[in-house]
Amino acid sequence: MQNTKTDKKKNQINRREMLKKVGGAALAGMMLPMMGNAASNNPQTTSKPNIVFILSDDHRWDAMSCMGHPFIKTPNMDRIAREGVHFENAFVTTSLCSPSRASFLTGQYANSHGVKNNLTPWDESSVTFMELLKEQGYDTAFIGKWHMPGKALPNLRGVDHFVTITHEGGQGVYFDCPLVVDGVKQERKGKYITEDLTDFALDYIDREHDNPFCLYLSHKAVHFGFLPPKELNDLYSDVDLKLPKEADYWIPYTNHHAFFGGLVPMNISYRNYCEAVVAMDQQMGRVLDKLEEKNILDDTVFVYISDNGHFFGEHGLYDKRLAYEESIRIPFMVRYPKGIKNPGRKESNMVLNVDIAPTLLDLAGVSKPDYMQGESLAPMLQDGNTKGRDSWLYEYFPDYPMPTPGIESVRTQNYKYIQYQKDKRPKELFDLRNDPREKQNIINTEAGKKLAAELKTELARLKKETRS
Repeated sequence: MQNTKTDKKKNQINRREMLKKVGGAALAGMMLPMMGNAASNNPQTTSKPNIVFILSDDHRWDAMSCMGHPFIKTPNMDRIAREGVHFENAFVTTSLCSPSRASFLTGQYANSHGVKNNLTPWDESSVTFMELLKEQGYDTAFIGKWHMPGKALPNLRGVDHFVTITHEGGQGVYFDCPLVVDGVKQERKGKYITEDLTDFALDYIDREHDNPFCLYLSHKAVHFGFLPPKELNDLYSDVDLKLPKEADYWIPYTNHHAFFGGLVPMNISYRNYCEAVVAMDQQMGRVLDKLEEKNILDDTVFVYISDNGHFFGEHGLYDKRLAYEESIRIPFMVRYPKGIKNPGRKESNMVLNVDIAPTLLDLAGVSKPDYMQGESLAPMLQDGNTKGRDSWLYEYFPDYPMPTPGIESVRTQNYKYIQYQKDKRPKELFDLRNDPREKQNIINTEAGKKLAAELKTELARLKKETRS
């Protein structure tokens, strides 16, 4: 029998109350029966790892030097990929800030956690992985961008230290951005937001911790605005940006609709974006240095990931939301020597933002709750031969006034099928092996018609599965 959404929320609340009543020692027996349980596979069985989870905004998967970008240099991201596992096929299930961020925290698809776009509020009965870690003895800190509708300051159960942004609707600005530090607003004159949030993160790492800690560092960068710090402002002023031929400098949202991004020419936006990526990489290096200074880097699960990608002219598009690779595919690297076999691997299995919460719980020796829809990636960290998913569901829920219709898509390793709701756009099918940039819609070919029917059936199955 399928659970309703209300039943899921009740189950989450019941689990939370159960955890409060039962001591951590009594739960030890419950922590073992997990898929690829970290406590059994991990050489470090006597202590739990620290967790540093760094989340950026709008950073697409190929905007790093370790992905062969023609000029961006990201030595610290490259280091994480070199010393850990680089998931080259990582995706978001909804390519928009608020839904994706809720999926990271809850391990659920948007239809389950309820944050379907940037307008629908966060449900405060939702349980985050940070709350579950806190129940198991972790010190916890959330530093940075919350950016989900609802209360400006959500009641984040299980978070000891909460530094966030309410300015500009929670989006924040790159310079002089006020912050709310444990409920108290602070003016931050003269501060660059990426560096400022990192300063708070370093201060937290520097504190005396009697327990393992989980630090959730959520950057504004590299979201629209695309402003680097002054010292990097001309870093790429003379490079060939290699924008796609179909890029329109002045009407950059879609082929049919203008967007406010058109107030700034595409070449300027992209140059600033690339420089802001470098700034974020530099700040990541400061976090790595602090962990090394404290001699705890190798005892720390270090994760870098983004909430979605971004178009810069591909398909004649700007922004995100649509189901093409530039929008839905994200950078994702994990460094944890005590939990990774053969570091330096590139993992080709398809992994999702909903997998993050189960993975971090698994590595901390905590069982995945039944309501989490993602899967732990700890087995892939341990064994490069672990089989992943064959297909997955992408959804976009309209958020007026943006001129993007509802979208449903299924992606496999080799193909992608896309259909639109209440819109005249044709359905699309792409052969990703021979057409990785999705330029040739093959849905009207003889082979495409047959394949589209199969993928449409798979889409229906995935929708049912993610709503159960």
